[in-house]
Amino acid sequence: MVTEACKKNHITVNGQIAKPSKEVFPTDKITFRKDQITQIITVLDIPESRVGAKLVDIYRKNETPPEAYAHLELLKLSKEHYRKSGTGRPTKKDRRDIDDYGNEIFDEDDDI
Repeated sequence: MVTEACKKNHITVNGQIAKPSKEVFPTDKITFRKDQITQIITVLDIPESRVGAKLVDIYRKNETPPEAYAHLELLKLSKEHYRKSGTGRPTKKDRRDIDDYGNEIFDEDDDI
């Protein structure tokens, strides 16, 4: 999963695009996008061998701003506001409302 993200240039280390074989060192900042949030991780130390998932937090520090997580919660709430998940496909009225909303945006752009 991470290798694919590196190949697609979605991960940077200290502001430079990282390849899958890139070595990281303590104090390196790793930036990547996950769940519509740009995550910033600082490497504190490198373990001698592989460690379990519960111990990973000892070797890294999450520096993602709290506003990013608040923004994600806002996005989730806004999606649920119009249509609850699991309610099936839109009705004909819902589709017309969606089409009208899209047409209103394009009509406003024409007036400019």
